[in-house]
Amino acid sequence: MFKDPVLAKFWQPAAYSHELTDKPMQVYVLGERIVLFRTSKGVQAFKDLCIHRGAELSLGKVVHDCIVCPYHGWEYNTDGKCVKIPQQPPTRVIPPKAKAVVYSCTEKYGLIWVKLSDDASDGEFPFPEYVEYDDPTFKTVCANPHTMNAAAPRVVENFLDVSHLAFVHEGILGDSNYAEIPDYKAHWREDRIVTDEIPVYADADGTGNYATIHYTFEVLSPTVARLKKVNYESKEIFAMLFAARPEQERKSTVLALVSRNYSFDASDQYFVDFQQTIIEQDTAVVESQKPEELPLDLQEELHLTPDKLSIAYRRWLAELGVTFGSDVGRKKESIN
Repeated sequence: MFKDPVLAKFWQPAAYSHELTDKPMQVYVLGERIVLFRTSKGVQAFKDLCIHRGAELSLGKVVHDCIVCPYHGWEYNTDGKCVKIPQQPPTRVIPPKAKAVVYSCTEKYGLIWVKLSDDASDGEFPFPEYVEYDDPTFKTVCANPHTMNAAAPRVVENFLDVSHLAFVHEGILGDSNYAEIPDYKAHWREDRIVTDEIPVYADADGTGNYATIHYTFEVLSPTVARLKKVNYESKEIFAMLFAARPEQERKSTVLALVSRNYSFDASDQYFVDFQQTIIEQDTAVVESQKPEELPLDLQEELHLTPDKLSIAYRRWLAELGVTFGSDVGRKKESIN
């Protein structure tokens, strides 16, 4: 049983596509050790464990579309079936139990996604949508992978929090002299939580050029969110897909796509570096939060009108029954 059977049913970000070369790659998702590898059939995701003696398959190699265990050379095909055991004659039948655990895996938006459970007893959860990636009027770059010693729900909620921009990112995304957040609505639209446009008055580009930037947030899944920022004066649009890989209860890696419909001639590295500056500023604060797990009981922390999106996010996690990275899981452990 996974540490969180609910999150196991959602598509989780595992890695950027460009990170996975011809060698197997190990990642952790929901506390599970997973190996990613490429074959002619596409990207595969297995539990990073050889059924024979428990070695990590990620230490092995890929040969003829099979992943080969580094310890004794057992070979597993893309269905997870062991098709070769070098220590026995090729005519001998391989035990049916000689199989690797296979997870659903796909590539989209330049990311590799995995789903640890295909249990659809309570319906299918939709794949996160990010239209800017395939829109030719936008240019998209991958931010640096960034690991935080923080629970994924804490990391995602920070991304959804517009109120902190004027303080944590003052002079870059906000101004403490203009910290007031107008009232807005966070509502359910089809399969996601969406906000109204939230106007934020700030230095638009860090050069003293003040403008009103309109923010729209969308929560696409418990660990994936989307942001759209519009400057109606310049008609510049900035968008981001923010995906937190939930590695351990208090460890997450952020994979983010940054898109723009302007400054195509500018260096992509500028936007990568800019996003790195922002997330490093966030990291110190998010890693300091107590309790480490996100409280889903709304009575445990004080909430204000600008926190409407955070409230909606916490309520949704509670309704789903998410325990990984939430105080629900911590309370269950303390009871047991």
